Amino acid sequence: MNPFLELGIRHEIVSAITELGFEKPSPIQEKAIPVLLTGNDDFVGLAQTGTGKTAAFGLPLLEQLDFSSKQPQALVLCPTRELCLQIARDLEKFAKHLDNVHVVAVYGGANISDQLRQIRRGVQIVVATPGRMLDIIGRNAIDFSNVRYVVLDEADEMLNMGFQEDINNILSETPDDKKTWLFSATMPKEVRRIAQNYMTNPFELTVGTKNTGNTNIEHHYYMIKAKDKYAAFKRIVDFYPEIFGIVFCRTKIETQEIAEALIKDGYNADSLHGDLSQQQRDKVMKRYRERNLQLLIATDVAARGIDVNDVTHVINYSLPDETENYTHRSGRTARAGKTGISISLINVKEMSKIRHIEKIIGKEFIRKQVPQGTEVCEKQLFAIIDKVHNVEVHEDRINTFLPQILESLQDLSKEEIVKRFASLEFNRFLNYYEDAPDLNIDGRDNGREREGRDRDGRRQASKGFTRLFINLGSVDEFSRGDMLSFICNKSKISGKSIGKIDLKGVFTFFEVQDEEVERVFQGFQGVDFNGRNVRIEVSGEGRSSDRGGRGGSRRSGGDRERGGSYGSRNGGSGRRDRNSGGGFRDFSSGKGRRESKSRY
Repeated sequence: MNPFLELGIRHEIVSAITELGFEKPSPIQEKAIPVLLTGNDDFVGLAQTGTGKTAAFGLPLLEQLDFSSKQPQALVLCPTRELCLQIARDLEKFAKHLDNVHVVAVYGGANISDQLRQIRRGVQIVVATPGRMLDIIGRNAIDFSNVRYVVLDEADEMLNMGFQEDINNILSETPDDKKTWLFSATMPKEVRRIAQNYMTNPFELTVGTKNTGNTNIEHHYYMIKAKDKYAAFKRIVDFYPEIFGIVFCRTKIETQEIAEALIKDGYNADSLHGDLSQQQRDKVMKRYRERNLQLLIATDVAARGIDVNDVTHVINYSLPDETENYTHRSGRTARAGKTGISISLINVKEMSKIRHIEKIIGKEFIRKQVPQGTEVCEKQLFAIIDKVHNVEVHEDRINTFLPQILESLQDLSKEEIVKRFASLEFNRFLNYYEDAPDLNIDGRDNGREREGRDRDGRRQASKGFTRLFINLGSVDEFSRGDMLSFICNKSKISGKSIGKIDLKGVFTFFEVQDEEVERVFQGFQGVDFNGRNVRIEVSGEGRSSDRGGRGGSRRSGGDRERGGSYGSRNGGSGRRDRNSGGGFRDFSSGKGRRESKSRY
């Protein structure tokens, strides 16, 4: 007997999911479906991405609804357009052999008139992103009085994206006696609060350990200098000839710049971020699902809900600001019981984030060495040999040309023919990686040393720069860009003279070229901000001066340094960040580095 039938799912639905390749329930499906089929309890399900949560709530939902009525009976809320569309499509596929099932996807970036038209025609299941759902509620265009079930999918991510108030407002429009099913990969206190406020004695089910990652994923990290990040990234990609991956970046700008650089360098890549229109996003995702793209470069928000089979690698070009988001990123691979690799490119200062993520996911990261050029060439050569060995030969078509081919090659031995065919592709990589430098950096205690600090633990400035302290920070509503403009305007110096800006809560450290330090002190003499005297000091300097408030003891500067916030949030986010995870100023400029040129 089919195991889904044993769980209580009707034949028509089981027939549809069997056609989709469902053979046996995943752990979350096996445990959740019997509970949800009763329809009696609120429910909290904790399971990682890629474990089959859509079917876990979708199959029992289809069992519970009355499809003779055209009133909304179920509302599914999710964080992104891609996930909204994915869930709606999956529900329609599950209901393929049922009559009169109407599902509408409600999301921003698409024509709201079309969505309203579908709602007016009659719908039983509404799948929506919170923002667009509120727009439709505000138009009095939907009646939720008959809603019996509300599903909150990827609840943790909806809260991370700031949808708390929207969710509250939407839930207030639904009946008090509805049942709420909440699914999440992690269980932060905000998700727990939703469960307490909107659910009554929910049945809680955890598949795996809370906040942990998929056990089928290997977690690797490569420690490199920030300036070598793009070259190392390309070399790792080349080392895996069959890679089909998603590359995560922190910002929209970073995704665009990396994708453009990869395309210029001959890779099949494209970007996915929030500034794309829905039509553009659909086009990119279509190419990726059809495997016409090898690499999809995406932000966390844009990649949420991407459900693509057989993703081999997830690459964290920049680590996420919220370390728990690492679980969501890595979950894009090793779906449906398969294996995958999650790679992180870090500099020494980000090692503490790796250790923190290890605690969250309950798995240890493996440090890997960036492959040498010769290793990449060897890997590519045998990939070519495998392709030749496994290529499909169309005998009826090639036979026509075979006599001419054999005649053309008759002066070559078998060994020479093999060499020449292999060299057609191999020579590209030999030329590209000729004299390729070693991109690995040494690290004491497995890379846990504190790069760029003196013996007392204070961070040192980059070569040719002086590290300064200013008593203004993020609480004064400064961004890094604002701080850069403020310093340059007051000091009358160019932005090129400013190095790394390390913005803290009530103060900031910034680097200035040595020859411009005096101009900075002169520019800030007598300057106040909102009635407060602005102080500039050399970080950790053990003497005072009368120049522009310059002063403070070595202890003062050092304590501020050590008391700063955890981690660095600006790696990869700006072009002036000399030491962070940015490192993508000159992707293809060819400034003396062989790996800057196109591989084609």
